[in-house]
Amino acid sequence: MNIALPRSLNVDEFLAWSVRQEQGKYELIDGVVVMQQSQQWEHSRVKLEAAVALREAIKKAGIPFYVGSDGPTVRVSEHKAFVPDALVAPLPLPERTSLEIPDPIVVVEVLSPSTARVDATTKLRGYFEVPSVQHYLILDTEDQTVTHHKRGASTIETRVVTEGVLALEPPGLELSLADIFGAAPV
Repeated sequence: MNIALPRSLNVDEFLAWSVRQEQGKYELIDGVVVMQQSQQWEHSRVKLEAAVALREAIKKAGIPFYVGSDGPTVRVSEHKAFVPDALVAPLPLPERTSLEIPDPIVVVEVLSPSTARVDATTKLRGYFEVPSVQHYLILDTEDQTVTHHKRGASTIETRVVTEGVLALEPPGLELSLADIFGAAPV
């Protein structure tokens, strides 16, 4: 089925349009609606593992935050909105019918061949336009590495984590790469 994607929308118009769609996942980049491609199993599996690892880290740290996964929109600007694979935001929970999360602290994207360039450029710049975002994690399922972008005083600090534990300050989370990527496929 072909869907005519609208152009020149702001985020409010985009959200109103997106809830009327019966299928598909969409983001808004510079006013243009972009439909996301179907996801391979490994991509989907790692998204779930990452969300569960974040939820468990929040419980262990005993901090007043929650995890959202693959659905809530993050408004970046008037004409840009992304749907991260997972996110962490402070309590209270949003309204049950909310379409967006206004104050994520951590956003997570799992790399896929069709989105790798956008994740590493457009989304990297965009997520850090959101004042609350402190960490942007890009998960590479092939290499089982995390590219961790962290808001610094006047720069974005970047490091690639290949093993061990990833510390996210704020809000005070510790994640092991083994938990983020879950059990190795058999």
